[in-house]
Amino acid sequence: MDLRRFGRALVRIAFSLLCASIFYSAWMAAFILTTRVDTPVVETTLWLLAPVITAAGFATGIAIMERRAEKKRPSFLRIFVWPLIGCAAGAGIVYWFGPMLIVFVMLAAGTASITLREVVGFFTAPGPDRPT
Repeated sequence: MDLRRFGRALVRIAFSLLCASIFYSAWMAAFILTTRVDTPVVETTLWLLAPVITAAGFATGIAIMERRAEKKRPSFLRIFVWPLIGCAAGAGIVYWFGPMLIVFVMLAAGTASITLREVVGFFTAPGPDRPT
């Protein structure tokens, strides 16, 4: 096991979580500022955008760290799919228990999905002991 590679993966996950928190905070600010509009269409649209925006934060964090470290540029959409599935599933499940709880589950599920992506990449990517 390559400990440096493992450490870099942990840093990518932590930075990804930080970016997702920033994106979610921006979504929350927009949601709070539009409460004066108070139309069901705007409110529904913003609720549906919460997992998308949070997942974009996760994907942005991973993309920044991977582009900084590697010469090849990973596709943003290939990264984005992982946290989108986690955030959307988490938000969909918890929304019925209280919509304000989605932040905790989206961040946890998004982190779990990014961690799963890193684990899959760790075992499938060529390394010093694996042929390319």
